[in-house]
Amino acid sequence: MPVRADAPLGAPTWIDLATSDMDRAQRFYGEVFGWTFTSAGPEYGGYVNALKDGHPVAGLMPKHPDYDGPDGWITYLHTADIDGTLAAATAAGGTSCGGVMDIPAKGRMALVTDPADGFVGLWQPGGHRGFEVVGEHGAPAYHQLTTRDFGTALGFYRQVFGWQCESVSDTDEFRYATAVFDGAALIGVMDGSQYLAEGAPSDWCVFLGSDDVDKTIELIVDHGGAVKRPAEDTPYGRLAAVADPTGAGFNLTSLQG
Repeated sequence: MPVRADAPLGAPTWIDLATSDMDRAQRFYGEVFGWTFTSAGPEYGGYVNALKDGHPVAGLMPKHPDYDGPDGWITYLHTADIDGTLAAATAAGGTSCGGVMDIPAKGRMALVTDPADGFVGLWQPGGHRGFEVVGEHGAPAYHQLTTRDFGTALGFYRQVFGWQCESVSDTDEFRYATAVFDGAALIGVMDGSQYLAEGAPSDWCVFLGSDDVDKTIELIVDHGGAVKRPAEDTPYGRLAAVADPTGAGFNLTSLQG
């Protein structure tokens, strides 16, 4: 199993789950993906790291009691200068959600809403460099932003993070681009103006790799999760949208040989 040193700048480097039930979340992801868990320590507010074969792949944290939104996953983009990136994001029309937070011995983080209302994190690594396993069963394999304003969102991420983007389709029926890093398409941006439910914000979603998408779906349902979009074969593999027992959504993708 290859272990990654660092994510490219501007690419996803970490994911974490804000959950209303830490115990239930750990049982679910442990049973479905074989994750094991270690506490970050009492000084980190109950934060737990999820490990795949001993390597970090995600974090879990108790949802703040004052936050009335749904449980959900957050994608963090890699930056070497979080203060500069946050300033660039606000100058480009984004909104800072509370400023930069120093995480002792780990790194620095911030949360941003892009101009099309997509919620994304920033991470400047210190001792914690991010997920070390990608493209494996139970590890992050791909990330997608489904946005209400395709042009505005794409312009924002290009300007702030220097994304190099390639168009996959540019029709009113299906508009999609990928952000490419070192030759690999790590992020997709989809025009969701015709697909997002009324009142639903733009949405960042993680795709976790699966050796067998249908078997993983069975495990998800058996352990209290739900299927949001059934598995289907696509030119990019077998895909499905699912949710954990408290409603946090994520996608599954088959692993391409």
